[in-house]
Amino acid sequence: MLIIGLTGGIACGKSTVSERLEKSYKIPIIDADKVAREIVEPNCDAYNRIVRYFGDKVPDLVLNDKTLNRAALGKHVFANHADLKVLNGITHPAVRFEIFKQILFWYVKGKKMCVLDVPLLFESGLNKFCGVTVTVICDQSTQIERIRSRNPALSTEEAENRIKAQMTHKERTRRSDYVLENNGTPEALFGQVQSLVAKIRPTWTRTILEYFPPFAMVSALAVVMIKRLRST
Repeated sequence: MLIIGLTGGIACGKSTVSERLEKSYKIPIIDADKVAREIVEPNCDAYNRIVRYFGDKVPDLVLNDKTLNRAALGKHVFANHADLKVLNGITHPAVRFEIFKQILFWYVKGKKMCVLDVPLLFESGLNKFCGVTVTVICDQSTQIERIRSRNPALSTEEAENRIKAQMTHKERTRRSDYVLENNGTPEALFGQVQSLVAKIRPTWTRTILEYFPPFAMVSALAVVMIKRLRST
């Protein structure tokens, strides 16, 4: 099964691409953001660790229904990079474990491809397990405009802080196999998605072979080695 690593900066259009791949091409999506929300539900291990560390730093961290105040937590960590690293150190291992469970599920179901939709694909190291990596980018001015249209309460400076807290477009582009530019219309973006799928779709022969353990092991090791070489 081909694992497609999909990433992109905040408000660049990654989710739009992900939805297109699922609805138009029936490719299963493993959404890291959704997984990340699930692993910080009340009484989960990651939730308890976040409350212990950030409880005195973030006012109103826990809402009345016991869920995390994600907006307040996000505002704090995007303005404090050291605490962003702490938060990632808590959530990333739990997210990775759940992601691998879902990858195994789709493999057993006999799917040819699945999409691993991860904002921090390269930062988390999950790109090493992807056969193909894809980045969605756009101009920073467009990015800021989209961020503020989603959340008008954010200032331009706060939007810029969220962008600066992430990997740069240049670095993502360098480390990706394919880049989709989302500065124009949705139709233009969908055309790029169509071309991408045509290029990377595995043949049924390769898919069948990957269900034989020796071939699957060699294929997986080759992917990991190539990704390691490219990251050096």
